[in-house]
Amino acid sequence: MVPLDITADASRAPIALEVQHAAHNYHPLEVVVASGEGAWVTDVNGRRFLDCLAAYSAVNFGHSDPVLLAAARAQLGRITLTSRAFYNDQLGPFVTALAELCGKDMVLPMNTGAEAVESGIKVARAWGYRVKGVAANAANIIVAAGNFHGRTTTIVSFSDDESASRGFGPFTPGFRMVPFGDAAALEAAMDENTVAVLLEPIQGEAGIIVPPADYLPSVREITTRHNVLFIADEIQSGLGRTGATFSCDLVGVVPDLYLLGKALGGGIVPVSAVVGNADILGVLKPGEHGSTFGGNPFAAAVGLAVVKLLATGEYQKRARELGARLHSALTALVGHGVVEVRGAGLWAGIDIDPALASGRAVCEALLVRGVLAKDTHGSTIRLAPPLVVSADDIDWAVAQLAAVLVELAAP
Repeated sequence: MVPLDITADASRAPIALEVQHAAHNYHPLEVVVASGEGAWVTDVNGRRFLDCLAAYSAVNFGHSDPVLLAAARAQLGRITLTSRAFYNDQLGPFVTALAELCGKDMVLPMNTGAEAVESGIKVARAWGYRVKGVAANAANIIVAAGNFHGRTTTIVSFSDDESASRGFGPFTPGFRMVPFGDAAALEAAMDENTVAVLLEPIQGEAGIIVPPADYLPSVREITTRHNVLFIADEIQSGLGRTGATFSCDLVGVVPDLYLLGKALGGGIVPVSAVVGNADILGVLKPGEHGSTFGGNPFAAAVGLAVVKLLATGEYQKRARELGARLHSALTALVGHGVVEVRGAGLWAGIDIDPALASGRAVCEALLVRGVLAKDTHGSTIRLAPPLVVSADDIDWAVAQLAAVLVELAAP
């Protein structure tokens, strides 16, 4: 399938007046999306685009998935919010199914990915004080350089991305940064007050950085030996994106806590969660942590439908098989405007030769050809189409990238 009239003048829809009143915390491409189905979206002028970002993996199951929409519509007609002051009939089935999917026995439901990270930090500190016996206010957590876990004040306190942290201090103490992929440096940074290691198994915002195959197994061994929690931020990398339910599965590693979000809400509603066992998550007591919307019946109904889709294994299989096709096609572009390709499943980081163009310029050229992608860190672009994308769509998208590279190289 190709977008309508891809050879026509690619004039962009004018940005609506209302959008001009939005805070300038994003620099979007000049396209105004009006609807979507599967892996494709349509703008206000009726032009179709292949979505190769999938809302940073939040739309893993495609736009307007009929199963997820049916679950949402059914719940909308019943009740959408009760707060956690009361039980609701959707929360129990959701957390039970999600715990089973993760192989754990307790779920802390929240809303956004950043809330899941913040919650994981609080749980780790509480566990450190109440179980490990760390002295009050002395806990530290080890993180990796190049990380992206969100943009709250605490989270940017341990970011080395100046665009996320510059001008927002003072910062939250209690974090130690080590190089990503270096297990020896991670162990050297530990002391008796270390309560957790917080990592993205594959770093997304950094450019889909895949660590050495022995890295996560080494982290698991080190954290176990030192009685330190291993927290895996699978908010972007999890829920089928890399060809497995979790990217940790690719190397046979089970963390103490999973941080989940994005695709857990099916692209319909914000849903996030911290998932672990009761000996860790059970340290929280009533009143110590919460969320008015966390675990609401609407979110739980959609989240349960998502978990049921993942339980079939179909989406993980598609990501593995189509991901192999995607990476094979992209690797063929190395030396032809592409310096390196990284990733797993339907997730790819593509380093463009900086002498040729910036990542932004490549994404703008792809937009003209009907492909939506996103740049990061200068000359890197990311591809993360919905897992319902077809083989023909993938071939077509890579062909558009190849054509863009040829155009940019022309004198």
